[in-house]
Amino acid sequence: MGPIRALVHGLVALAALAAPALGAGPLTGQADQQPARTASTPGAPTVYSFDPAHTFVTFEVLHFDTATIRGRFGPLQGQAEFGPEGTGRVQVVVDVAGVSTGLAVLDALLKGPDLLDAQSHPQAFFIAQDLQSDAQGRLHTVQGVLTLRGVDRPLTLRAERYRCYFNPIFRREVCGGDFVGEIRRSDFGILHSLGFVSDPVRLRIQVEGIRRP
Repeated sequence: MGPIRALVHGLVALAALAAPALGAGPLTGQADQQPARTASTPGAPTVYSFDPAHTFVTFEVLHFDTATIRGRFGPLQGQAEFGPEGTGRVQVVVDVAGVSTGLAVLDALLKGPDLLDAQSHPQAFFIAQDLQSDAQGRLHTVQGVLTLRGVDRPLTLRAERYRCYFNPIFRREVCGGDFVGEIRRSDFGILHSLGFVSDPVRLRIQVEGIRRP
């Protein structure tokens, strides 16, 4: 078996193991077949569970207004619901202790009491019920509340791209994209190193949600 074919077989096997946890159906039949349809209650929201393989948040801060420090949280847990007449809800859970910058010493500092305080506040939350779409139904703005270190502050996420497609592995519709937002860390009581690390924090979220049956 060649290396490319072996890689494809490995990815399919990995997806098969992940499918039950994501609520996806069995991997049977041809890839171009349509997903099985199940009866839904009229007016009930359509729910998408986040795919842990494609849902992360990256943060960016400036160091001495020169270079950018980046780190990542994830995989994120959560779901998005889309109801009738543009209603909806997004809920996200972030395990703060999972922060990763690629530098162990910086990760330890970030988890400490002066910054994220992961021991006292092990999770951060984002809940939004203001979802705005364009005329084609593409989601472009999500407005909600971010809870970090026990402090609630408003957060607006704007889509750089958003689309839905039929995933041939999970045999379900998948919707997602890239979203950006910004917070001020001082709003959450994170004042450490403000003299040389920026207060504004840029957030970049990649997300894909698998439609539940």
